[in-house]
Amino acid sequence: MTTTPKPAPSAKKTKEAMETKEVVEAQDAAAPRPIPEFEGVHDVWPRGDRLRAVRSAAAAYRERFVQQGRIHAVRSFDIAAAPYPTRFGFHGAALAVNPFVSIVNRMLVVQFDGFDGELKTLVWEPTVAAGTAQAPFYAQLKRLAGDFLTEHVFTRYYHDPNTVLPSCGLRPEDVDYVSFDHLHVQDVRMIMGSSSTIPGERAPREAMFPRARLLVHRKELGTFESTHPMQWAWYVDGGMDGVPDERVTAFDGDVELGAGVSLLWTPGHTDGNHSLVLNTPDGVWVSSENGISADNWQPELSRIPGVRRHAAFYGHEVVPNANTLEDSLDQYDSMVKEKTLADPSRRDPRWLQILPSSELAPFKRQWPVRPSFLHGGLNYGELTPPGRGR
Repeated sequence: MTTTPKPAPSAKKTKEAMETKEVVEAQDAAAPRPIPEFEGVHDVWPRGDRLRAVRSAAAAYRERFVQQGRIHAVRSFDIAAAPYPTRFGFHGAALAVNPFVSIVNRMLVVQFDGFDGELKTLVWEPTVAAGTAQAPFYAQLKRLAGDFLTEHVFTRYYHDPNTVLPSCGLRPEDVDYVSFDHLHVQDVRMIMGSSSTIPGERAPREAMFPRARLLVHRKELGTFESTHPMQWAWYVDGGMDGVPDERVTAFDGDVELGAGVSLLWTPGHTDGNHSLVLNTPDGVWVSSENGISADNWQPELSRIPGVRRHAAFYGHEVVPNANTLEDSLDQYDSMVKEKTLADPSRRDPRWLQILPSSELAPFKRQWPVRPSFLHGGLNYGELTPPGRGR
């Protein structure tokens, strides 16, 4: 049997193939990496055993995480203070005079070495207030309470996400990744751009960060595709419509982004909730929406009336933020996972370094529901424009 030899590829085709291979390898090197320590822990049964598995896996991962290196820099910026029902914030445990507190949403800008060796910039929680106002909960609250209470008493505006980067010497195109712990009250079209026009506007939105990819848990995307009635009030209708697929990176489980940066799957508050974990000069920090105050993770230290007694009565080590308990047992486990990763605060070692992504404000009008310990934000290192040194 004879065969006809195939012609050798041309030099041009060979070069193109090599360049394509290099691009794919570079993309793979920069892609989020799964964290093997947590594989299968959310499938453990019965539930008491699952909690122990989560705690054990978090302790094992922490040892490896801190050895991978630290981030270069992180800075936080207050975006807005928004009204929030007191009974949600502490699962009904807080004894309050005022039915509403204010929570301060913060945007973090983080720089770190990716696994490809390149400097990466992550923007965490760039909430656009105009989008938040369209979530059914806040739209209905405004109709019921009126503009004065919702806009002038409970709400304060500090920064717009698109004004933050210039103040740091960065440009929007310097951002590699954008992420939220979950997509409650987020209109993603206003951040990542869209091919469709938002109702009431004249043209589709351009991307706020033109090179960035949205990192989102696959289960959170699924919620937008088919929202359950128990989830409806907190998701902006059509908030993902027309967002280009190539701008979105969906992941499953827990992932690492680079040296000192991980996104840990922390389900319960929502199915696709995840938390940001950073290794800093002061140790490990976690940013999370599972609580609105340090009191949620350490109720035994809380001075908010009712919180400590509630936790002691039920034998709980955490009190969750409970506006949507998609799975309260999972959320409990997730908060334990966060506590296991976080280091003690350098300001007061009784408290752990868990920064609520929307932190309870210390406003006097909220008395007696004011934070027992206020983290207030993060500021480490110096943010550096890519290509200009570190």
